[in-house]
Amino acid sequence: MVGRIPERDIAAIRDRARIEDVVGEYVALRPAGVGSMKGLCPFHDEKTPSFHVRPTQGFFHCFGCGEGGDVISFLQKIEHVPFVEAVEQLADKVGIQISYEGGAPGPKQDRGTRMRLVAANAAAQKFYAEQLRTPEAEIARTYLTEREFTEEDARFYGCGYAPSGWDTMTKALLRQGFDVKELEAAGLSKQGQRGPIDRFHRRLLWPIRNLGGDVIGFGARKLFDDDNLGKYMNTPETILYKKSQVLFGLDHAKKHIAKGHQVVVVEGYTDVMAMHSAGVETAVASCGTAFGEDHVSLVRRLMMDDSYFRGEVIYTFDGDAAGRAAAMKAFDGDQKIAGQSFVAIAPDGMDPCELRQKRGDEAVRDLIAQRVPMFEFVVKTLIQEFDLDTAEGRVHALRRSVPVVARIKDMALRDEYSRQLAGWVGWEDVAQVLRRVREESARIRRGEGRPGPGAPAPSTNRIRDAVPEAPAPRPTGPQRPNPADPVLWVQREVLKAALQVPALAGMVFDALSDDMFTDPAYRQVRLAIEAAGGIAAGLGGPEWVDTVVRHVDGPVLEPLVTELAVEPMQVAGDPSPRYVESVMARLQEVWVGAQVADLKSKLRRMSPNSDGDYNRLFGDLVALESYRQSLLKMAVGDSAF
Repeated sequence: MVGRIPERDIAAIRDRARIEDVVGEYVALRPAGVGSMKGLCPFHDEKTPSFHVRPTQGFFHCFGCGEGGDVISFLQKIEHVPFVEAVEQLADKVGIQISYEGGAPGPKQDRGTRMRLVAANAAAQKFYAEQLRTPEAEIARTYLTEREFTEEDARFYGCGYAPSGWDTMTKALLRQGFDVKELEAAGLSKQGQRGPIDRFHRRLLWPIRNLGGDVIGFGARKLFDDDNLGKYMNTPETILYKKSQVLFGLDHAKKHIAKGHQVVVVEGYTDVMAMHSAGVETAVASCGTAFGEDHVSLVRRLMMDDSYFRGEVIYTFDGDAAGRAAAMKAFDGDQKIAGQSFVAIAPDGMDPCELRQKRGDEAVRDLIAQRVPMFEFVVKTLIQEFDLDTAEGRVHALRRSVPVVARIKDMALRDEYSRQLAGWVGWEDVAQVLRRVREESARIRRGEGRPGPGAPAPSTNRIRDAVPEAPAPRPTGPQRPNPADPVLWVQREVLKAALQVPALAGMVFDALSDDMFTDPAYRQVRLAIEAAGGIAAGLGGPEWVDTVVRHVDGPVLEPLVTELAVEPMQVAGDPSPRYVESVMARLQEVWVGAQVADLKSKLRRMSPNSDGDYNRLFGDLVALESYRQSLLKMAVGDSAF
C-alpha cells in the first residue's frame, strides 16, 4: 500500500503548479490590476467577474460566493476529488515523482480512484485507435474518408474502432493491470451473461475529453445495419463523465473560444471536425444530450462573457423541421445568457459536415458569417406558419409572436423587435404593435396569466398566513466583515499585508496587539497568524497562507483568510515597504487615539487638586499624545492616503 505524501513533496507540487495555468484550463482569466487576475466564477453562476487569482500568492478567491484556496483546493473543488488525488494529479501534470513515506511509490493501481479511471480511459483510447488500423475497421476508415477526413484528422481527434469480439478490449485492459470494477466504473465494460464484456462493439469511436485533455468517455457511431442499439451511443454517467457538463471538441476549441469570445454549437462529432477543418475552430458539440444551462455556464467562463465583455453563442442546426424545433427550444434558455445568441442553418437540410463535403470550406465559414440573431430567427419561424396575405393570417401571426417578443428582457431590443415584427407581418400601425408588446411584457413581469406547472398554489389558510413567523435565530460565531467598511479598512489592509507580503510586515506586525483588531473575525485571523508562528516563522507564499488557514476554523474564517490573501491592497502597483509601514502605523495610531480619548474622559471627571492620580494620568496622556503624533507622521504623507 502507498504511504503518506510528505509535506516537502506537497510544497514542491504547490510551488511548481502555477495556479493561473491550472485555473486557466477552466476559466478565462484577464489582468485585474497589479499581480491579480479575474474571471467568471466556476463555482456559482454570475454575470460579472468576482473570481480573483493571485499568482504570486498562489491563491484564488471568489468575492461572490466565498470559495477560495490554493491550487490543490481548487482542483479538489472543481473536479470533486479528495486531497490526495488532487495532489497526485498535479504531480503528474508538473512532472514530480512523489516519494511516499511509510511505503514504496507503488504500482499505478494504488493511486486515487479518479486517476485510475482516467488511466483506464486513456488505455482504452489507445487500444481503440490501434484497432482503427486493422482490416476489420475498414468500414470505419471509409466512413471518415467519405467525409473528407484524413488519417491525420483521425489521429488528431483520437478516433478509434471498437472490434466485434465481446470482450476484446476488456481482456486487453485486464492484462494491463486494471480490474473489472475499474472498467465498469469508467463505463468501458459491463456485465454480460458470462462475465464482463465491452460496452462498445463494431462502432466508430471518438474520445471525449475534459478541459484538461484527459479522456473521460467515448461517443460511438453505428456502422452496420444489423446494429440495433441506436445511431449513437455514449459512455454512461460516471464520476468522470457528466453529459450535461462536457462538450466534444472543447479541449481543442477552448483557446479559440477565449480569444474570439465566440462558441459555435453543432450537433455531431463529424460536424465539429468539419468546422475545425474549415477554419471555424470555436465549434463544439454536446454529447448525448441537448446543449443546456451547464454547457452555457461552461463556455461563458471561457468567453469571459459579462456586461462589459460580450460573447457570441452561435447555434447551427440541420435545416429540416427537427433542426428548426431544436432552435426554438434553444430560445427558451437564451434569456439566461449575457452574450448574444445567433442561429446558422445550412441550406437544403445539410449539416456542417455535408455542407463542407458538397460546397467546401468557404461555404462553412460563410454559414457562420451569415448567422442571424436568435430572436429574429424565432419570430420569423413563428410567423411563417401563417398566410400573411390575408387579414386573418396577419392577426393570428401577431397573436402568436407578440408574447415571444414580450419575453425579451432588454427594453431597447424589445422595442426594436416590436417595430420589426410589424414590418415582417405587414401590419401598418407600428405603434399599435409596440403598445401591445409593452402591455404583454408588463403582464409577464407582474406574473399574471396561468401559473406554470411548478408554481406554488395560492394559500387558503388566512389564519396561518396572519401569524408572523418566529424570528430567525441569530448567527453564532464571527461574521464576515464588510470589505467596504471605512471604519475597518485599515485592519483589513494590515492583515492583507501580513498574508501577502509578510517580509514587509516584519516584526512590527508580530508586536501588534490583537486588541487593535476590533472586528471579531479580523481578530481571529490575527490570532491565527500568531498561532502559525507569526511573521517570525519566515514563511511566505502559498505555504504561509496554507499554514494560517490550518489555524482557523469555521465557514467564515477559512474563506476570509484566502480572501485577504487574494484581494489587492489599496495602493497603486506593488505594495512598498513605505506603504506597509504606513498602514501598520495607521492601525496603531487609531488604537492609541482611542486610549487618548479614554484618558481625556477620565481626566475630565477628576479634580486636579484633590485627586492624587490626576498627575500620573496626565503624564500618561502627554506620553501617549507624543507617541500618537509620531505614528501619525509615519501614517501620512503616502500617496495612498
